[in-house]
Amino acid sequence: MSTRIKNSGSRKLKKVSRALAVMIGAFITAYGLEAILIPNNVSDGGVTGLSIVGSQLFGLPLGILIAILNIPFVFLGYKQIGKSFAIYSIIGIASLAYGTSVMHHIPTIIQGDTLLVTVIGGIIIGFGMGLALRNGGALDGIDMLAVLLSRKLPFGTSDLILFLNLFVFMVVSTVFGLQGAFLSGIAYYIASKVIHMVEEGLSGSKTFKIITNQPELMVETIRDRLGRSATYNLVKGGYSNEHYKEITCIINRLEDSKMKEIIYEIDKSAFVAVYDVAEVRGGNFKKNDIH
Repeated sequence: MSTRIKNSGSRKLKKVSRALAVMIGAFITAYGLEAILIPNNVSDGGVTGLSIVGSQLFGLPLGILIAILNIPFVFLGYKQIGKSFAIYSIIGIASLAYGTSVMHHIPTIIQGDTLLVTVIGGIIIGFGMGLALRNGGALDGIDMLAVLLSRKLPFGTSDLILFLNLFVFMVVSTVFGLQGAFLSGIAYYIASKVIHMVEEGLSGSKTFKIITNQPELMVETIRDRLGRSATYNLVKGGYSNEHYKEITCIINRLEDSKMKEIIYEIDKSAFVAVYDVAEVRGGNFKKNDIH
């Protein structure tokens, strides 16, 4: 009974911590918008970008537009992804709307330098949105729309996100001009890369598949220098009909250059394929010293 109560308390604490992380991500995003991008006539993409345009055109508070325009997308997320995602997204969007309202008159930290504006602004809003997504919530509804459309149309989700945001930046150009639209696109691109990095974590993993004429030496060297284990798959060449031992090894991205150095040192002609890994669980996968 006590174990059940303890597990229930642990789940509640985890939910609260995730909600707080989503709120912090929303406030970071709001700061990036109000302190960097908007004062320099640079917008964001998605629903937030449309909200910024509406605020500039009609003089309405940005927070109110963000909240209203995201309502149908939150409903879409509830139907397509689930209740938990919808709840965390409501928390995130509400926090973003409130954050832009309370930070509306804060001093601008960068003024005029278009390179710094797009880079720093993109990094800040990307970090905030990535933190929210990593903890189960979303701050913008356009991604949800892209997921739904990809099931109805013969296009991938990333293609549809790009297409929808091209429309958004065309709308942005009517308020901030062509230069503002281009800068908004650059800031959005930087933000998307930061979001990906935050979601994966700085120690994201990679899988190396290696076919070499010295598999035993390769595996032994990887184990000695990286502390990583590896597995063998027996494969057969389609042209030569020769049998090989294909090595599979998962490392974190900080070890990438050292892994390539080991491969090149042992067998310059080795066949190598590298894949990004979204998540690794179980086994003895942990950080090891690099020698």
